[in-house]
Amino acid sequence: MSLYKVVYYNNLKMMSRMFLNNVKSKIKVKNPIVDCDGDEMARIIWKMIKDKLVLPYLDINIKYFDLGIQNRDATDDKVTIQAAKAIEEFKVGVKCATITPDLARQKEFDLKQLWKSPNATIRNYLEGTVMREPIMIKNIPKLIPTWKKPIVIARHAHADQYKATDINIPSPGTLQLRFIPDDDSSVQSWDVAKFSSQGVALAMFNTHKSIKGFAESCFAYSLSRKMPLFLTTKSTVLKTYDKAFTDGFNEIYDKYKAEFEKNGLLYEHRLIDDMVAQVIKGEGGYVWACKNYDGDVMSDLVAQGFGSLGLMTSVLISPKGVFEAEAAHGTVTRHYRVHQKGGETSTNSIASIFAWTRALSHRAFLDGNKELEAFSAHLEKLVIDTVESGKMTKDLALIIHGDKIERQHWLSTEEFINEVAIRFNKK
Repeated sequence: MSLYKVVYYNNLKMMSRMFLNNVKSKIKVKNPIVDCDGDEMARIIWKMIKDKLVLPYLDINIKYFDLGIQNRDATDDKVTIQAAKAIEEFKVGVKCATITPDLARQKEFDLKQLWKSPNATIRNYLEGTVMREPIMIKNIPKLIPTWKKPIVIARHAHADQYKATDINIPSPGTLQLRFIPDDDSSVQSWDVAKFSSQGVALAMFNTHKSIKGFAESCFAYSLSRKMPLFLTTKSTVLKTYDKAFTDGFNEIYDKYKAEFEKNGLLYEHRLIDDMVAQVIKGEGGYVWACKNYDGDVMSDLVAQGFGSLGLMTSVLISPKGVFEAEAAHGTVTRHYRVHQKGGETSTNSIASIFAWTRALSHRAFLDGNKELEAFSAHLEKLVIDTVESGKMTKDLALIIHGDKIERQHWLSTEEFINEVAIRFNKK
């Protein structure tokens, strides 16, 4: 360990102890927030954030649920539904990144089965819309320099490919789709395809109720942010399925049209391929409503275009007034393996910090808590100020310095969080 690092790290630890000891009173938070813990390096970061940036300052009732893969397996994934119900009850939740197991993970953790994505389970239960927005930092170069304003991806977080039934076709034959009504009306069936050899098939669905809830969230969010709204589909191909989205949005827009026009805001439907072309050459500054799979893909494209996949907020908004903020990244397995061996890591914690600030900010909004609102806004500003001052994790430093990067250009995982904590206390 270099002398620079030893001195710097010891100073951070000393100053961290000083500001924790100097906290004389905490902000009282009236109502609880639901905390969903996660896995691997994301879990390590999550605890640091709570211990150094949240709990020293807030008198808050945290309803804790361990969504780590081993606890999900031990509870047969019941803990995920319990967490979703708690978020529904208390209206605000914050979620750490979690493992969605594949066959290799099933073997690693000796899991009973391949448990579903906790994100998908919670999103489907709450029937919400995921809003993903880039965290814009001046000294992080954008890959698409024409983007001057944020692009918010509104992802319909329900059904489609994520609750589809996909099957193997074992031999030649006819594939049919059947609908059996609950009443006494006739069974309907459709011939999907005639297979002359083996193949695969996919059946996906959605509901008018969920689509209209998606539209409601998008229009309300766009109006609150004073940003135009674009819905994208491929309705020229999926003339029934995607038309349900365009019809649902048109119906809900009738409720918001007067307010949109009063604020000079545009709502428009576009084909997704046309929208992609417009997005790349435009300057941003709008909400882009996407179906589930499209939103999953495009949110990563937008994040990277603004500079980094690690600089993205992700919040789930339900028409019922439920709000959940999550870390918009994975569990950072590669760094966790290094951490397990006692090695130094430099994992970007910004998205996880912003998950907490966005959840706390919404708790403040619901409770009318101005102190908590100011706390959340100030913490976000200090995180951005820290990076703009040149103090950042290695992934961001690489964007700036490239192959000329040196150890002095970046901070370790803990050093960065400590740096933010010290600056926060000073301000």
